[in-house]
Amino acid sequence: MQEIYNKIYGDKVIWGVIISLALLSIPIVYVGTEQLALLRGGNFFYFVFKHAIILLGAFVIAYQVSKVNHGYLSRFSLVLMWISIPLLLYTMIAGHNVDDASRWIKIPFIGLSFQTSDFAKISLTIYLARVLSRKQGELHDFKKVLRYLFLPVVFICALVVKSDFSTAALIMGGCFILLFFGGVKISHFGIIFLALIVCFSIIIFTVPDVLQRLLTWVNRLKAYSDPLHPGNYQKNLAEASIYDGGALGLWFDILPGKYGQPPQAASDFIYATILRNYGIIGGIFTILMYLVLFFRSIKIARKCNKLFSVLLVIGLSSGLVLQAFSNMAVAVGVFPVTGQPLPMMSMGGTSLWFTAISIGIILTPVETLVRISMPWISAPHTRLLNPKFSIPVCKTSRYSDRAPLQ
Repeated sequence: MQEIYNKIYGDKVIWGVIISLALLSIPIVYVGTEQLALLRGGNFFYFVFKHAIILLGAFVIAYQVSKVNHGYLSRFSLVLMWISIPLLLYTMIAGHNVDDASRWIKIPFIGLSFQTSDFAKISLTIYLARVLSRKQGELHDFKKVLRYLFLPVVFICALVVKSDFSTAALIMGGCFILLFFGGVKISHFGIIFLALIVCFSIIIFTVPDVLQRLLTWVNRLKAYSDPLHPGNYQKNLAEASIYDGGALGLWFDILPGKYGQPPQAASDFIYATILRNYGIIGGIFTILMYLVLFFRSIKIARKCNKLFSVLLVIGLSSGLVLQAFSNMAVAVGVFPVTGQPLPMMSMGGTSLWFTAISIGIILTPVETLVRISMPWISAPHTRLLNPKFSIPVCKTSRYSDRAPLQ
């Protein structure tokens, strides 16, 4: 056992967090898939077995990705972006439709489908981390910040927003957090926000499809504000299931047979199912796990020896935590329905695997990063770190993530 423990790459606490979340999710998926199981003739173990297999694949992916040096991600960041753009365009044109939105494309021959926005989110984060690490001395120039940072973010979000507003909002929010910690001036954010409002207003009244999608968002907001709205039934069922569990939860009554759960009790509303079965204790434990994940990621970022790695870990961990709290806020009725899964818990397919990729990148051990960098120079500090912090960057190595400051 000790030998296996020593072979685990990266932060052991984060490994413990994701293992805990995965184990917690298995009985919840068993209970939450009750209605789906009844449609399959009462086979309650089918979805649990499928979820367990996908989780196992996610752990394998996270472990393998954790062995990939960040230097390689930096070098291929632009390639990943150029792959993301045609994938998103293809999804808009010929994507698989679910709930009047084209979000998925099917992988030929194997029958799996995945959301291209998941791939684009990781690619965009890697790209922004690389650009920020290489152009620290040019962040005062608004034209360059607009060209190399803001425009790629807006363009990717524009490709996503038509079919999935919540994902586009989370991508933009996570990227703006990364840009802020990377040193972009607050005044630049203000200009961009004003420009986005103007452009969005023009697009709404000139592009019919966008206007139609806007009406869908408006209807969701109406459903959120009106408990009796027909489109609000999932939210109402989620709140009913939380009330059914009470403060202490049902605990030993987690076997199938209890009705009144939302149809997506094992995916979009899995946090409501957690509260129903484990009560406030289970809800607080889940929140603490994501907070631990975030703060341990920050600790990893502070130990990284390259600015690219610092920003990459911040960007990916911020995105995961934003998604987690967005899902939980929907489940308890704070936010309108968004359709975001709870990372490493919600039943799903490839979304779990893309989450595992993000976690694997975060888990890349600091000692591996140090191994490829030898001579050092100091780089500008980011807002995450105190002004005395200097990030060593290899001056001559071809693996360096940024050019020396002039």
